[in-house]
Amino acid sequence: MLSLIISLQKLKGVSVALSYVKIAGTGLSTPPRILSNADLEKMVDTSDEWIRTRTGIVERRIADPEISTSDMAYEASLKALEAASVEPKDIDVIIVATVTPDHLFPSTGCLVQSRLGAKKAFAFDILAGCAGFLYALKTGKAFIDSGDAETVLIVGAETLSRITDFQDRTTCILFGDGAGAVVLRRSETPGILSICLGANGDNWELLYLPAGGSRIPASEESVKKRLHFIRMKGSEVFREAVKAMEASSIEAIKKANITPDKIDLFISHQANYRIMEAVRKRLNIPPEKVFMNVDRYGNTSSASVPIALDEAVKEGKLRQGNIILFAAFGAGFTWGSAVVRW
Repeated sequence: MLSLIISLQKLKGVSVALSYVKIAGTGLSTPPRILSNADLEKMVDTSDEWIRTRTGIVERRIADPEISTSDMAYEASLKALEAASVEPKDIDVIIVATVTPDHLFPSTGCLVQSRLGAKKAFAFDILAGCAGFLYALKTGKAFIDSGDAETVLIVGAETLSRITDFQDRTTCILFGDGAGAVVLRRSETPGILSICLGANGDNWELLYLPAGGSRIPASEESVKKRLHFIRMKGSEVFREAVKAMEASSIEAIKKANITPDKIDLFISHQANYRIMEAVRKRLNIPPEKVFMNVDRYGNTSSASVPIALDEAVKEGKLRQGNIILFAAFGAGFTWGSAVVRW
């Protein structure tokens, strides 16, 4: 309706004030159970020193068996809505980014919509690997820009422990569980300045989950072959991640009409300390402007950026008017960056 009114006003020669999209509130939910490097030493052939020096990870959160992705998504959503002073009845759209949904269908977004009692909201999931949150952010912004929504709930949520092979020492050290959420609202002042996304499916086998889909349906054989766990070639993914996040960050900065020195805080996908450090150096961002919590949560895929954002807010790292650079890279390959004025 709003888009129709704006179009009619333009036809009549009526001046229309520009509207923008801002992040109005944030929230997170992580399981209480901690899996430390010392715990992993007892499970596989690894060491605390080896994990720290190669990833920066010290511990990660693991959901108990009765906790699902939608449970954490719901809790994070409640906190984001409270921070934004928004009631569930006011939500127009719910988008959940996840690679570990409760079910293949219905969507986790619909489960969250039901628990919140957000009766007027339509809901769906986005599967874009670790870049899922930025894909969802772009989609949510588009709904508001078009006039089809005023308030959008974006959630990144994962229970990666369910698809992590704890017999594979190269991958089990990396992943953790958690959820982060943001509320997007129409604004009279600039908020989201740019979002740039990308994808390249040519190298999909470098990071994927072999079974459980239509290509290799679940069977006794697929379970025996441990095909329902993450497969990753770490060194190749590392190189691609650094290149893609650097390029998309530069693109997003240019699109926002700012220069890198104007960035107040860099929040990258929390996958690996060395990846984040490599991207930081290439962008010439000072270390003190980088927010990291990979040491405490590990890689939580689509949840990592919103979890880090909420912690940065709670720790007083952001003031009104500050400019944030987001960057992420994940399976697909998918990637994206965004520049946001707080």
